[in-house]
Amino acid sequence: MELYSLKAHETIDLIEKKQVTVREVIECYIKRIEDIDDKIGAFLFKDEEGALKRAEEIDNKILKGIKPGRLWGLPIGVKDNICVKAMKNTCGSKMLENYISPYDSQVAEAIKKEDGIIIGKLNMDEFAMGSSNENSAFNVVRNPWDLNRVPGGSSGGSSAAVASYEVPFSLGTDTGGSVRQPAAFCGVVGLKPTYGRISRYGIVAFGSTLDQVGPIARDVRDCALLTQCLAGKDKKDSTTAEKEVADYARYLHKDLRGKKVGIPKEFFGEGLEEGVRAEVNKAIRVLEENGALVEECSMKLIDYALPAYYIISSGEASSNLARFDGVKYGLRSEVFNDYKDIYYKTRSEGFGKEVKRRIMLGTYVLSSGYYDEYYKKALKVRSLIIEEFKSVFKKYDALVCPVAPTTAFKLGEKSKDVLSMYLSDKYTVPASIAGIPAISVPCGMCNGLPVGIQIMGNYFEEETLFQMAYSLEQTLN
Repeated sequence: MELYSLKAHETIDLIEKKQVTVREVIECYIKRIEDIDDKIGAFLFKDEEGALKRAEEIDNKILKGIKPGRLWGLPIGVKDNICVKAMKNTCGSKMLENYISPYDSQVAEAIKKEDGIIIGKLNMDEFAMGSSNENSAFNVVRNPWDLNRVPGGSSGGSSAAVASYEVPFSLGTDTGGSVRQPAAFCGVVGLKPTYGRISRYGIVAFGSTLDQVGPIARDVRDCALLTQCLAGKDKKDSTTAEKEVADYARYLHKDLRGKKVGIPKEFFGEGLEEGVRAEVNKAIRVLEENGALVEECSMKLIDYALPAYYIISSGEASSNLARFDGVKYGLRSEVFNDYKDIYYKTRSEGFGKEVKRRIMLGTYVLSSGYYDEYYKKALKVRSLIIEEFKSVFKKYDALVCPVAPTTAFKLGEKSKDVLSMYLSDKYTVPASIAGIPAISVPCGMCNGLPVGIQIMGNYFEEETLFQMAYSLEQTLN
């Protein structure tokens, strides 16, 4: 058995027992990346030399009888909008093609502190805008289950790298489903934590009130381990919360007696692929068999989440991306007449179609003539959706629904149908709008492609999600 085929916690067990060295693990994954990434396209930047050097340092620590951090020298891939010192940070865009980060994000610091080894940066939709990973300025990412299909987005590289055994786990970012949807498409586990649970310091912003770093792993135990290493208050990010972080490992058991699960009927309506519906319903029955009380419920405002999301996120994107102007850093057009020409030509050359589309939409809804009609109204709708979730969680411990309406679609299938592409996020966006935690777990197969089930929980109760996800995973496996 190859080392790369093991789960992270299984590999840690081997290292701890001194049956394998950290260097051997890193070498195995480097070879795996060399062998298959030309087909997958998950990596934009690799640091093999730095990874091997760090592996030797951790091995020496172990030889001296010093216990490493909780990640035990395992390799991890990081989405290319998460800053890692001395590594490229392109955000999948020509605008930042040659930008090298001078500092570590908080999550990169946390990984290094726990002796995880950041082996490289992973491909993504440009500035995290997309649902298919076809919007990268450098190359598309392909789904390991079918190379003619998308891996999902925007964290498509992060999910594909885990699914193809190039890394045991990875980091993505989730603004409207960008961890959960690709995790479902690639058959891995992906968590969007509560807004404020994990620091956003050092993350290139798309939508500042929506963005969250999310771990992606091959199973629930590994996802819980990585979340444990990242969660907590960060003084460099004022939006992180002073909330105690539970010991997630304590909640990894099958017994769900005493848990109440709501099934919002609005998530099972028109547009849901029948094969996906069947697999999700099977998984719901498993939760019931494992002791959970399951009943149908209703969330009448959910249909308003998607339009509100695209107004709010586009408004925030247009503001956040205004800094990329050809003056301070990043790309600058080589031919220009004056400062206005620098702005125009740099942004025309540096941004792709999808980013330009959202900047234009965001600028429109924030303009003085339309702010009240669109942006302000979207914020009010968001407040109503938050209150509806709070009301539902007074009765239920969790809500369960599909992650996406379909399995992974073919490359190019939706690239010209913008509305159809945006509807890929219809089941993931509500949790993002409300800021609640949500996890995607593989629950079956449909026509040879993975299907994911989404479990949503109350604020800062990620442990409930891990418990239900683990119970489901262990029974299905």
